[in-house]
Amino acid sequence: MTQPLTLEELKQVMAEADLLKSEADVEDALNRLASDITDRLADSMPVVYSIMNGGLVMAGRLLTKLNFPLEQGYMHATRYRGETTGSTDLQWQAPPSVPMEGRTVLILDDIFDEGNTLAEVVKSCEAQGAKEVLTAVLVNKIHDRKNTELKIDFIGLEVEDRYVFGCGMDYRGYWRNAAGIYAVKGL
Repeated sequence: MTQPLTLEELKQVMAEADLLKSEADVEDALNRLASDITDRLADSMPVVYSIMNGGLVMAGRLLTKLNFPLEQGYMHATRYRGETTGSTDLQWQAPPSVPMEGRTVLILDDIFDEGNTLAEVVKSCEAQGAKEVLTAVLVNKIHDRKNTELKIDFIGLEVEDRYVFGCGMDYRGYWRNAAGIYAVKGL
C-alpha cells in the first residue's frame, strides 16, 4: 500500500513539474472543442455524460460553451484489474444517470491514454440503446498502446507519453484542479 502524500510532497511535485499546456492553451482547446461539437450536435438534443472523476473538470469548463439544448448526466465506471490482465469487466461506481435509449450520446473524459475503460463505456451505452455514441477528450496522449477499437470523435490537445496531471487528470489523487497540464518531473 502506498504511503499518503504530504502537503510538502505535493507542492514539490508541482514546483518541479513541466508545464506542457498552459491555461491559455487549454482554454483555446476547449473553444475549438465547443465549436466542433456544436457544429456536429446542435440539432440533436444529445445527452452529455462526463465520466467521473477525470471528466468533471473538462465538462464543467466545456458545457457552458455549448450553445444548444442538451441534457447533462454523469457516470463513474472502472474496469476490474485484479489477477486477470486485460479484463473488460466494467464496474459501475455510478451508472449513467439519464436514460439514453434512442438518444445521441456524447461522452466527455479528461484523457485518451490506452482507452480500454472508455471503449467499454461506449459499448455499454450502445447496449443501452443509444442511437449514436460520440466521444470527446481534452487530452490525447501520444503512444502506440491505444485500444484500436475506440475512435475519439473530438480531441482538444495532444501531449507526449508522460505522467500528466491537471485539468481533471490527477497525480495520485491530487492536482486535478491545476489549470494547465503538467508532467511529473522525470516521468
